[in-house]
Amino acid sequence: MGIPEKIKAIQDEMAKTQINKATNHHIGLLKAKIAKLKREQEDKEIQKSGVKTDGFDVRRAGDATVVFIGLPSVGKSTLLNKLTDAKSTVGAYQFTTLTVVPGMMEYRGAKIQVLDLPGIIKGASSGKGLGKRILSVARTADLVLLMLDVFQPFHEDVLVNELGNIGIRLNKLPPNITIEKSPMGGIAVAQQVKLTKISEQHLKDILHIYGIISARVVIREDITSEQLADHIAGNISYSKSLTILNKIDLVDREFLEDLKTKIKSEVIEVSANSEINIELLKEKIYDKLNFIRIYMRPKGGETDFKEPLIAREGDTVEDICNKLHRNMKKQFRYGLIWGKSVKFGGQRVGLDHIVQDEDVLTIIKTRGA
Repeated sequence: MGIPEKIKAIQDEMAKTQINKATNHHIGLLKAKIAKLKREQEDKEIQKSGVKTDGFDVRRAGDATVVFIGLPSVGKSTLLNKLTDAKSTVGAYQFTTLTVVPGMMEYRGAKIQVLDLPGIIKGASSGKGLGKRILSVARTADLVLLMLDVFQPFHEDVLVNELGNIGIRLNKLPPNITIEKSPMGGIAVAQQVKLTKISEQHLKDILHIYGIISARVVIREDITSEQLADHIAGNISYSKSLTILNKIDLVDREFLEDLKTKIKSEVIEVSANSEINIELLKEKIYDKLNFIRIYMRPKGGETDFKEPLIAREGDTVEDICNKLHRNMKKQFRYGLIWGKSVKFGGQRVGLDHIVQDEDVLTIIKTRGA
């Protein structure tokens, strides 16, 4: 029996199993088996193709990369042209875009690469159309823009499911757990929180499915069996997303308000054709990317407030050095900072200092550098 047949057999068993408290353990193990089989299937496909990825070849540019994911004819190309300097082909028929079309959005000093991808269809994650190639681009994106047509708003579930099927989790963080394999001693579980979504025995059974029979497991948050399987698989990516509802100029306010009550996530309402809320969307994208602005001051010179260096929340002085030049860290002696991240202006800091929005930074190089 091949992998697809094994997956189908387990799915059939799940469909026949009545879901209740008594069967949760069993269902969780079946889901873990499916996740393991799907990973094995992907590994075989990669080995067969001889390449590491089946995604489109896209060179990253700018301070961040965002991608449009949506069904055909939802207005992705039109919106890309309004946000950026791109010239993506626009047409009133399906599958206008057949490759990745990049554009660059400039906003508040940040340069954000926006990628218009071909429309996906239900079953894309299983290989229908260009599905896997399209979805794989989202793995490396800093932000996924889920694009919906105002007349087909319930396709959001389709998009989320297709991304989930290839291992992309939207608006979620990796589970806070550690698994250290050991040569002997069985599985020792250290719970720093009380587990309510999975029992310790269930956890051990899932580890056994993946061939882990001896390990030290530290759990720092209440996790589900799906989160545990994701962590073990190690091929899961966690991405932020925004949901965009397009073509709002074609409906009245009453229709729109009623529609918003039926959509699960917060949505940004726009009209690409009529250029409604385009600036609001730019602001939301910028905010979602957690950008901060760092102003550079050369030693003995004036601060450059016109062109800030764009960084991310949580970045350190070392990250700033790496953005400036690949050899900057080697030449770094210390930094001087004026701003919210220090107690007093001109405070001396090291590479591990975390910068904050609108900090002013002077880098002092080693003598002779």
